[in-house]
Amino acid sequence: MADFSEKKTVSVTCPFGLPPFLKNEIEDLGFTPTLIRDTGLELEASLNDCIKMNYWLRTAHRVHYLLGEKRIESPDQLVEWLTEIPWEEYIDEDGFFSVTSRVDHPTIDNDQYANLLCKDAVVDRMTQRFNNRPDSGSDLTKTVIFLFWNKDIARIFIDTSGESLSRRNYRTENVAAPMQETLAAGIIAGTKWEPGQHFINPMTGGGTLAIEAAMIATNRAPASLRHQFGFMHIKGYDESVYRTIRDEAKAGTKKKIDGRIIATDISPIALNAAQKNAKTAGVDHLIDFKTCDISDTEVPDGDGVIVVNPPYGMRLDADEDLRPLYKKIGDFFKSDCPGKWGYVFTGNNALGKKVGLRTSSRQMYYNATLECRLLEYEMYSGSKP
Repeated sequence: MADFSEKKTVSVTCPFGLPPFLKNEIEDLGFTPTLIRDTGLELEASLNDCIKMNYWLRTAHRVHYLLGEKRIESPDQLVEWLTEIPWEEYIDEDGFFSVTSRVDHPTIDNDQYANLLCKDAVVDRMTQRFNNRPDSGSDLTKTVIFLFWNKDIARIFIDTSGESLSRRNYRTENVAAPMQETLAAGIIAGTKWEPGQHFINPMTGGGTLAIEAAMIATNRAPASLRHQFGFMHIKGYDESVYRTIRDEAKAGTKKKIDGRIIATDISPIALNAAQKNAKTAGVDHLIDFKTCDISDTEVPDGDGVIVVNPPYGMRLDADEDLRPLYKKIGDFFKSDCPGKWGYVFTGNNALGKKVGLRTSSRQMYYNATLECRLLEYEMYSGSKP
């Protein structure tokens, strides 16, 4: 079975724009990144270390533990190499595994073909050893294998996360265009907000930004509501290691916070969804919800930030002209938010200009494949120094 204490290369993936925040998280957990990529980073770590990363990383999608790497030029070479890997050390003979991949090679037309090659190699190896084979399919809640094959270099990983870590399991109610949890955590990390300060979120939608802020403020582990991870289905997994990490995280969770978290939306349906999601997350008592227009959002005295994620669709007709909405955001910042930092997250640069205020910074993010900006505004109290 696998040695969970053996350190190997670990690849942690995240969306475009988030590696700087992921790097900070990795270092806060006591690890040292060895390589930073556009969509993640690498470090040396054990499978037990992967358990900790899966439980605590807010901006990560998956944690991949490297089993092997080799120069591969053809599908036949790929199968031959994969058959040499001791899969019996990682997968139970009567277990279940799935394969995912990311492939850029001229001999592969689609990732499904690459997945099939990998699956067949694993099955052949296991059948040779046990005269029996594990089941396989698309279910990501058991053992998950990840193949990365770029040009002539192939790497094979065990996916210790399984389903994406963005699935926190608190979003039971959806609204139009919900924000992914990892992106929300990255946006918050890109602001000047610190736990203990006010966090004000007009146009909250499904409440993801406010909920993520509440979880950060209480030091609640992002995976505290999850009960399934890929590492649980690797031979050699010691449940006591996971229980210790989980129990220590629970003991370190704060019950009260300084500063207020305020979430508003003009839509009663959206606000109801946000409240239900917050209740599932166990932070509804920490967030002040109100159905109102952005201009009626309460802004308490004291340090804090206002983070707005308005719609940013292209203008289709007069009824869907979003320019007045962005101007209203700028007016709200200017008139109601002195002494605060204001942030607008948008994928439409032209609309961003309609806020009508000078930006302090413009950070680039990606919402799926759409390039976005987090626009920062400093609202001075009185005259600008």
